Amino acid sequence: MSDIIIEAQRCLKCKKPFCKEACPVKTDIPIIMQMFLDGQMDEAGEKLFENNPLSALCSLICPHEKNCMGNCILGRKGAPVKFHEVENYISTFYLEKARLEKAPTNGFRVGIIGAGPAGLTLAIILAKKGYKVTVIDSKDKIGGVLRYGIPEFRLPKSLLDKLLLRMSELGIQFRPNTLIGPTITIDDMFRDGYEAIFIGTGVWNPNRLRIPGETLGNVHFAIDYLKNPDSYTNLGERVVIIGAGNVAMDAGRTILRKSNAKVDVIFFRGREEVTALKEELLLAEVDGVKMNYYLNTVKIEEDGIIVEPVVQIQNEDGTIDYKNDSENAYKIPASSVIIAIGQGALTNIVKNTKEQINTTNKGLIATTSGGATTRPGVYAAGDVVSGAKTVVEAVAATKQVADEIDRYIKTKNGLI
Repeated sequence: MSDIIIEAQRCLKCKKPFCKEACPVKTDIPIIMQMFLDGQMDEAGEKLFENNPLSALCSLICPHEKNCMGNCILGRKGAPVKFHEVENYISTFYLEKARLEKAPTNGFRVGIIGAGPAGLTLAIILAKKGYKVTVIDSKDKIGGVLRYGIPEFRLPKSLLDKLLLRMSELGIQFRPNTLIGPTITIDDMFRDGYEAIFIGTGVWNPNRLRIPGETLGNVHFAIDYLKNPDSYTNLGERVVIIGAGNVAMDAGRTILRKSNAKVDVIFFRGREEVTALKEELLLAEVDGVKMNYYLNTVKIEEDGIIVEPVVQIQNEDGTIDYKNDSENAYKIPASSVIIAIGQGALTNIVKNTKEQINTTNKGLIATTSGGATTRPGVYAAGDVVSGAKTVVEAVAATKQVADEIDRYIKTKNGLI
């Protein structure tokens, strides 16, 4: 607690806070810091929650070095203020203590497909405006990627359970274990009186390498592994992970905690091009993950992978090209292989609707800047629209969509 107070005291409370401007949801960091120091815990918690319903979660998993902390003016010559530590203390306290009041109903019903960051954010915002909100998800608990894609050691799931209690107080209904598309469709939901429907299903379809060996029994996708690591009981003594994003780091660090296996990460570019956050990369290395750079995987076998070294070629104009050195291919032993090269969106919703919902060439849902799809009354935001991004970016996008849905329903019913 004393360290948190020191961090709040270190904040300069800048009149033009760069930290706030760098935050996707524009959190009033100087004001929150001062409220905390003034003992206004309840008020600070409410202010954070109103601005970002997932504040307690974002404070743990945001890319702080890119957002608030990375833009703190004190960081130019020394250590930046760790606002996220103060935010986590305040927001967790608020989730545990707050008792939210259900808003008077306005009589309109909104359906939300997907209980991930975007869906949860929208549900809370619209419920506070008086909408009857039903959140439908294919899994048994809320959270989406927060629960099934981020390890417990990074994000305690108890926070999601506390959030669910607060959502229940707002009158939000949660329908678990229900996959929209094959049986129940968007058309059925409109028939049952939903004024608008929101799709926030994230990206759960793992990208393939499209090389020989991907169907072997010792090969798994990282996003599937992270859903339930305890079901993977026989990964063996050496696990190779192909890919170097945050999902790869999470998988590697989880494997090290769940087994005695050695973990290698294979990446086809150099360290400076790793897509994982710098902090996550460093923590993975501290935990024991071994990084291997400039290697391109060309085949998976039952006892390892075949890789070709990637050679850098400098052109006359100063640009760099990359070429596989196939003559010096070799085998890296592995008992199991984890593929972590990104995810795309599932198509079960858009393929089962009478009116077309357009998608992009990457299979993501196409929307306007306000989240409207090509089907009237259907909106979308989060990773299913943007591809895999941060939780706080999903929150920021969804806040804008909430305003659009509110405006659409009121206009449709002659209220504005």
